[in-house]
Amino acid sequence: MMHSEVPVATQSSDQLSKPSTPGQRIRVAVICDFLEEAWPSMDLNGDLLCQFLARNHTAQIATTQVRPPFQRRFMRIPVMGQALAWNADRLTNRHLDYPRWLRARRGQFDLFHIVDHSYSQLVHVLPPERTVVTCHDLDTFRCLLAPQSDRRPRWFRAMAQRTLNGFRRAAQVITNSHTTRDELLRHRLFPAERITVIHSGVHPAFSEPADPAAEKEATRLLGVSSAGEILLLSVGSTIPRKRIDILLRVFAAVRQEFPQARLVRIGGPFTPSQLQLARELDVERAISVLPFLERRVVASVYRRATLLLQTSESEGFGMPIAEAMACGCPVVASDLPVLREIGGDACSYCRVGDIDDWKRTVVHLFSGATQPEVAAIRRQQALAQVAPYTWAENARRTTQVYWKVLGF
Repeated sequence: MMHSEVPVATQSSDQLSKPSTPGQRIRVAVICDFLEEAWPSMDLNGDLLCQFLARNHTAQIATTQVRPPFQRRFMRIPVMGQALAWNADRLTNRHLDYPRWLRARRGQFDLFHIVDHSYSQLVHVLPPERTVVTCHDLDTFRCLLAPQSDRRPRWFRAMAQRTLNGFRRAAQVITNSHTTRDELLRHRLFPAERITVIHSGVHPAFSEPADPAAEKEATRLLGVSSAGEILLLSVGSTIPRKRIDILLRVFAAVRQEFPQARLVRIGGPFTPSQLQLARELDVERAISVLPFLERRVVASVYRRATLLLQTSESEGFGMPIAEAMACGCPVVASDLPVLREIGGDACSYCRVGDIDDWKRTVVHLFSGATQPEVAAIRRQQALAQVAPYTWAENARRTTQVYWKVLGF
């Protein structure tokens, strides 16, 4: 949803408005990523926060979802390589166009909420005492906080430093896990009183009854389900911290005992090195790679899957775990504090990168999947664990942060 202009007859565009009184609706700008960057999890957070603020809190809050149009400059230059041109346009839009566009509109709002911490350079053009930032993880700042493990060129570190400086100016930070909050405290980026933990919600599509049209589309993509089907599922991007190499090696190890097992990947194609590894392991033909799908279709795939595998070495929240639990799909995840926080006792956990541990756990769970009583118990545990992760609750607690910032 693009920003629709809010007419302000009595203010110049560069004049900051004063916060409304408690008896008036406060005007909140929910500042979202460019859609062209194609980060589904960030888009989901912005879209559903706005949706539930408007649905449940419209008497107190006038919510406007904002993002400027993405300007394509370098991608129109034929002699530039596609990747170089895209990155040049991306950085120019983030660091020049977005701040300029936002500065001209800051007088139209009482409070500003940046839903992706990697856009914190925008805080420099906003009133920081009335700006909230949601922090999902510290990856954006890893080259500054742990330079030995994330070496970057000087220009990249300078850009990250400016973003971090903006981030630290925010009046309040919302983290979607206690783990991320603890990292902020450990690095002394914020005092505890400026951090609020609010878990992300699960999209309603994953808690609703199965949709017949979505079920049909899932069948078209995966084929007709057969007796004894073993379908392992992986959802998300293929960036390095997702450890797709571990996923592929675990899958190959499982197929040694269950040759009929299949792997379904939702979230776009493998990188060339990942694809090469799949070929070397002789599992490429047993893998179905799907793009990001409409959420009701993803829910249908979760319901059909035997297990979800989350092999990441680091996460900020672990949304696929929550989505899978909402659909009753068993989960095996890396033994990370944040994933234990989200999955609780409803999931099984393995040491990061320990292929033998993963194989033993997955094979053990296959036996339980064929026992209706065991499967029913696991489903009830998963549903109970994920029940608090709703966008209605997220929006309710987010409004409390807004009131705190404005001193109400």
